Amino acid sequence: MNPRNPQMQTMKPRLLACALASCLMIGAPALYAQSTAATLRGHVTAGTGAEANAEVVVTNVDTGLVRRAQSNAQGDYSLAGLPPGTYRIDVSAGGATTTRSVILRVGQIATLDLPLEAGAADATAAAQMDTVTVTADALNETKTSEIATYITPKQIESLPQTSRNFLAFADIVPGVIYSRDANNGSSSLRGGAQNSNGVNVYIDGVGQKNYVLKGGISGQDQTQGNPFPQAAIAEYKVITQNYKAEFDQLSSVAITALTKSGTNEFHGDVFYDFTNQDWRAKRPSELASNTQVDTQEKQIGASFGGPLIRDQLFFFGSYERKQFVTPSDINPGENVPVSQLPVEAQGLIGPTSVAFDEDLYFGKLTWTPDENNLVELTGKYRKEDQIDGIGGVNTYGFGSTRKNDETRIDLRYQYIVGDWLNDAHVTFEDSQYEPRPTTTEGYGTHLVVFTDPNDNNGRSVLNYGAGENFQRKGQKGTSFQDDLTWTGLDNHTFKAGFKYKEIEINAFEQNPYSPQYYFDLNQSVTVPIRVEFGQLVPGAPDLNVKSKNQQFGLYFQDDWAVNNKLLVNLGIRWDYEKTPSYLNFQPRPELVAALHNWANIQNTDYNIDDFISNGHNRKAFKDAFQPRVGFSYDLFEDQRHVIFGGFGRSYDRNLFDYLALERSSGVFPSYRFDFNTPGHACDVSVATCIAWDPSYYDPANLRSLVAANPDLGGEINLINNNLKTPYSDQFSFGMRNTLTVFGMDWNTSATLSHVESKDGIYFALGNRFPDGSFRSNPNATWGNGPGGQNIPGFGTLLIADNGIETRNDSFLLSIEKPYTQDSGWGMTLAYTYNHPFENRVHAAESDEHYTFDYPTPSGQGFLPSLGIPRHRLVLTGIVDGPWGTTISAKATYSSPIAKEGLNCNAIGFNDCFFDPFTPAGTFGVRQVDLAATKNFDVGKGIGIRIRADILNIFNTNNWTDYDTWHGGPTDPNPNFGNRNGDGISTPSRTVKLSLGASF
Repeated sequence: MNPRNPQMQTMKPRLLACALASCLMIGAPALYAQSTAATLRGHVTAGTGAEANAEVVVTNVDTGLVRRAQSNAQGDYSLAGLPPGTYRIDVSAGGATTTRSVILRVGQIATLDLPLEAGAADATAAAQMDTVTVTADALNETKTSEIATYITPKQIESLPQTSRNFLAFADIVPGVIYSRDANNGSSSLRGGAQNSNGVNVYIDGVGQKNYVLKGGISGQDQTQGNPFPQAAIAEYKVITQNYKAEFDQLSSVAITALTKSGTNEFHGDVFYDFTNQDWRAKRPSELASNTQVDTQEKQIGASFGGPLIRDQLFFFGSYERKQFVTPSDINPGENVPVSQLPVEAQGLIGPTSVAFDEDLYFGKLTWTPDENNLVELTGKYRKEDQIDGIGGVNTYGFGSTRKNDETRIDLRYQYIVGDWLNDAHVTFEDSQYEPRPTTTEGYGTHLVVFTDPNDNNGRSVLNYGAGENFQRKGQKGTSFQDDLTWTGLDNHTFKAGFKYKEIEINAFEQNPYSPQYYFDLNQSVTVPIRVEFGQLVPGAPDLNVKSKNQQFGLYFQDDWAVNNKLLVNLGIRWDYEKTPSYLNFQPRPELVAALHNWANIQNTDYNIDDFISNGHNRKAFKDAFQPRVGFSYDLFEDQRHVIFGGFGRSYDRNLFDYLALERSSGVFPSYRFDFNTPGHACDVSVATCIAWDPSYYDPANLRSLVAANPDLGGEINLINNNLKTPYSDQFSFGMRNTLTVFGMDWNTSATLSHVESKDGIYFALGNRFPDGSFRSNPNATWGNGPGGQNIPGFGTLLIADNGIETRNDSFLLSIEKPYTQDSGWGMTLAYTYNHPFENRVHAAESDEHYTFDYPTPSGQGFLPSLGIPRHRLVLTGIVDGPWGTTISAKATYSSPIAKEGLNCNAIGFNDCFFDPFTPAGTFGVRQVDLAATKNFDVGKGIGIRIRADILNIFNTNNWTDYDTWHGGPTDPNPNFGNRNGDGISTPSRTVKLSLGASF
């Protein structure tokens, strides 16, 4: 075991809790959520000097919300907790006034200096009120240490898109990758070298974290669905680094989104999107088979909002529905020709399609009874049905049908008095994920081939028959979060907050649901070489592993304006989570006895007692202290040239899906029996090696094999008693510039970044040979593993510990010319250079957490990360075209992505190693999308629009399938690195038509 990181352990949770509690109890009611609300600050001047005691009044032109502040002796003012939107700003002192109109973005901290003008008439303000939506300026946020990019309503409305997933626009931010699988339509979002688990999305200030499954946010693990109706998203901000202490439960990208609200005018919108197989080019697999499978993407929706009581009570609601039929390709693995497959399997090969349906509902009430109070009630409901797990070597019948439903409710209350502001949330969430096998009758058939003599499992060629996937996993609970800001001390903005959450998480898994038989394709397709099946242990508790978790988070931060040039952000955060299912777990006494009496692990590289819990020797991780420090330095005090940088630590979560295996694997173990067949002889003296008999196709006879000893062959998972929480350390330094070119402002940002993530959880073989070694050949560096050295009376031992790490050095460059109505156009450029490494076992998704070839990830060492391009460039543009049209484009280029490679030809099969490679003769991923919209004004405030999106207009094939086998000893693979399939990562050229109306 590696010792704990001693950094910051001298600070005690109790001390921090007391300090923050004291802050929260000071005087007046006071709390503030910074993640979505905007802050406006600046300096009021009169002539050449500061103006003290000037009144600054901001009015939201759409809702009538009013907030006030008074400048201090130095002329400084600050207004926090402003809902993003368009504001009229009125400043008055000594008979002089100034009026400005500005647009504030989500989570923005905007700086606006306000010079007073003597003798300005009140009529000016009234005139501005009538024209504010035309003349308002969007303030550029430069004096911040955050590495953040705003996704504006214009970009959401105009840029090309296929699935109406609002997260897709995060792709235009340096350091962020949004991908949508061309085969199954599932989407994912990731930052840097970390996988999607490290992401968190905050909707109206409330995190949407998934505590059970992968994907970062709830409901986003392998789904075509959207986490939120796009029609209900007003705008959002993407923060790749240097987020402040208020952001929790993440280790990479933070997205904070604002939902739409009703205004003083009634508005509505309806839309219909459609495309099908007739509007897309044939995929390469369809061209090869001279077919075209039926596909369809149909999306409909509506949104409405307006006043119930003018200037006080507003409503907003939206509904979106998706009906997708998505193409997928089924191809034999390992370069096996279709003609070599059994006759009944040959017809299962080729292109196919899968169905998906989703309904998304959202509603919101906003009440502002006066200048000091704001109340919001929001609710979201998501209902989803999908066929998935199909494609590659998995045939249609081998897939699964899946429900993915979610309900979230948020009650928010904001109260302002003087220099204090209170923002509280009470939330409820219920998210459930339930896949079931598409085919439940009979058994599953796995065709495999063997390319490595040390491989006892074989490499997959095709899977068909009854599926394996039967699960029910989710999270349900309530939370209370409260945040504080106080601006009563000159040049400081103090913030503190806490969150308490009670969440019941569950993980039910019965895999494999049906018996699974494996056949060596080169030996026999009628006599299996082994069978794998699951069976409930007699007298075992419920299969559904539940845990009533408690989460507690505290933070404190200070935004300190040292002078007019230097702004320093100082923050500290502490998080704590109690998972009773893990803390109170006790393995069965007979298992503990078997482990202690097992001679194989008495002289090994780990101590088995570190993984055996007695129900009292585990403690929840309490060292999640997270310092976050940033700065920005305005070189010339004009917000046009700003140097910035920062350091931060951020803790994520251990997925409950992993933690639950300790209980579920001992309740419903998976058994494996090898059949003593020609070409696959096994040791008949071992209970799990038996002669083949056709009667074993009967599940009852399989159950009888383990009836006398229900633990025979069962896999055992044990987790380290001192499990820590994964985190990332982030370092950055950069510069922002606002440059005026041809009379127009261009915003640029260049950043050097270094991110290290550590303590990711991994599962490794705990089995050892009788002498305690991991390999039977002490001179070998590969193979010769202890896979068959099982626990006496039980099966394979897997031990889980912290150890997965990633590293990434990157250069992030963004250039933006914001869209304005005056210029009629806008553009963005996002370039990312990555140099990523990881020590996890390589897999296509680059999130593998099992290591069977080495005792720990350190045995493999650091290798280039998979799925992360070295260079990535995304360009977007929006322009007002002729005849009332809007034309937009998005172009994406990334260099070739490293692929997994296994190299056994350097020395021999005893010394293979993972050897990633970059495919030659490819330009990486290229895709250009276009969209054009024509609006028609039909009178009486009603507009009709027609829109066409063309995705991958040049029909570029971005290949995914390559031969990754370097070859064996003295037998290099001549096809290594060559393309060996027709899979593509992006859609073929597709046209989508949209019709809509607004009023």
